[in-house]
Amino acid sequence: MGNPTTLKDRLNADAITVAPGVYDALTALIAVEAGFSALYLSGAAQAYTRLGRPDIGLVSMSEVADQLALIRDRVDASLVVDADTGYGNALNVQRTVRVFERAGASALQLEDQTFPKRCGHLADKGVISATEMAGKIKAAVDARASEDTLIIARTDAVAVEGFEPAIERAHLYAEAGADVLFVEAPRSEAQLAGIVSALGGVAPLMANMVEGGHTPLTEADALQRLGFKLVIFPGAIVRVLARTAQEFYRTLAAHGASSPFADRMFSFDELNALIGTPEMLARGARYEAGGTGSGGDA
Repeated sequence: MGNPTTLKDRLNADAITVAPGVYDALTALIAVEAGFSALYLSGAAQAYTRLGRPDIGLVSMSEVADQLALIRDRVDASLVVDADTGYGNALNVQRTVRVFERAGASALQLEDQTFPKRCGHLADKGVISATEMAGKIKAAVDARASEDTLIIARTDAVAVEGFEPAIERAHLYAEAGADVLFVEAPRSEAQLAGIVSALGGVAPLMANMVEGGHTPLTEADALQRLGFKLVIFPGAIVRVLARTAQEFYRTLAAHGASSPFADRMFSFDELNALIGTPEMLARGARYEAGGTGSGGDA
């Protein structure tokens, strides 16, 4: 799982970086084993799975930090973390940056919504002033310990003020020090192209693909050709798992057994192999023998 380059290096390369959404250490492990070297810790996915609630600002900073630390302990991948609004004003943003960076974030995404915020593809969003958000971005940049920890500035202004004001905000956020720009929820392929035309020479650009959202679903290769450097698929894994779980529980309720679903699940041994149970037991046995033999992770 070692990665010879930083996320910053990858975003300055030609190829687009695809970061699937994860919400815990298990989904992160599965994504890494599928070949991904960058992951997106989705705030929406955490709200869905931890709380069984919508993405409307209910998840706290400490809950995200705890989950981030657990994921970092399990995988060696670049972690882009949804930090919502920074959980308050500029001083709250600075604390969030320090806490998330120590917990293992490679990048923090901050948005210019009013509080309580909501999913970028829900209606009736509000945005703070561009000046206030620029101050929060500057505060985030000042708080990070390493320049390799990227600050992603997201604007939700397309839905509130219109496309051109959103582009103006992104320019201002770049001037405040943002490393990556994210104009949320463009409504058409023309707007996707317009983002690149207006901002492509300013900073690396991020796109968000939400199944059923406002932005046309676009493959990573097509986004790369447009000029985007990072694309996330934040809530897809939860939609997949929720549908599968619903079908499983309905099958179990109908049959009183899990056997009709057996070909759609891991066996006991298969799951243990995935999560590394044999390796961990072997490692523990070495220490029980007084620490003889080679150390390190199995």
